[in-house]
Amino acid sequence: MKKSVIIAAAMATVMPATLAFAEGHGVTVGVSWSNFQEERWKTDEAAIKSALEAAGAEYVSADAQSSAAKQLTDIENLIAQGVDALIVLGQDTQAVIPAVQAAVDEDIPVVAYDRLIEDDRAFYLTFDNVEVGRLQAAAVLAAQPTGNYVMIKGSPTDPNADFLRGGQQEVLQAAIDSGAITIVGEAYTDGWQPANAQRNMEQILTEQDNNVDAVVASNDGTAGGVVAALTAQGMQGIPVSGQDGDHAALNRVAAGTQTVSVWKDARELGKAAGEIAVALAGGAAAEDVDGAVKFTTPGGNEMNAVFLAPIPVTADNLSVVVDAGWITQEALCQGVENGPAPCN
Repeated sequence: MKKSVIIAAAMATVMPATLAFAEGHGVTVGVSWSNFQEERWKTDEAAIKSALEAAGAEYVSADAQSSAAKQLTDIENLIAQGVDALIVLGQDTQAVIPAVQAAVDEDIPVVAYDRLIEDDRAFYLTFDNVEVGRLQAAAVLAAQPTGNYVMIKGSPTDPNADFLRGGQQEVLQAAIDSGAITIVGEAYTDGWQPANAQRNMEQILTEQDNNVDAVVASNDGTAGGVVAALTAQGMQGIPVSGQDGDHAALNRVAAGTQTVSVWKDARELGKAAGEIAVALAGGAAAEDVDGAVKFTTPGGNEMNAVFLAPIPVTADNLSVVVDAGWITQEALCQGVENGPAPCN
């Protein structure tokens, strides 16, 4: 079944509150984070904690600090602490599979959080990352329908990088076929690190003698690295995409140095993760989770999954993130004069 056919409705509570609350007392949920480098993970964590607290469950966590080996050890330690469910943001979503096996051996349900783990025993919770890629490319293409494009991808160990890239290609293919645009450079970004994205962009600019008209960057961190490289060459302001709704990125959208940040409200994702983990720990069947669909992975595994829908934020609708309490107007508009609403 194609993912586009099975996307669940967005931004809704995915677990009936009565089920979550009834099953939560005495439950401990362990969360294995790949790292805390990206701004958004702290927001996710706060939402998970809040959902667990509301359900009467406890939270314990570990930070793998961008090490796949440490993440395996972290998960072993969480299992040893007696957790009843695991939420895993995989650093390397293939390398983490033995940890899923270890959890399953102890009858501990696993929620693959925001990044696919290629194992049908995990429950997959994320935003529709193919759609994120489509939205990124569509915004950049609308701003720059012709010229030389650069594709700055995510981490090669994160399946989301290729989901995003696939969505981007869907949107750009017709313009590529017509010759309107040409992809002149493309690179993965190890670890999603902004510094790596900046180095990749600098290298491509050198190779192309700065003859670049637009950049499809796959998240706000990589977009920040791209904008730094462009600014060093006096090229800031050409279309650049991102995602996550990072505060710095939204400020760049207001300032005109980033075209779009596809906003994935981490508060909704974290809330859903906490509720799903508690329900699964209480014995709920994965297929009975509200909003769950069957998703066939690139590796051919069929998983139970919930997908939330993202929202592209551009200069035309910046007020949406202020109205939602995601960012203050002051932070959004810092250093911006005569910008788009609400920065005008």
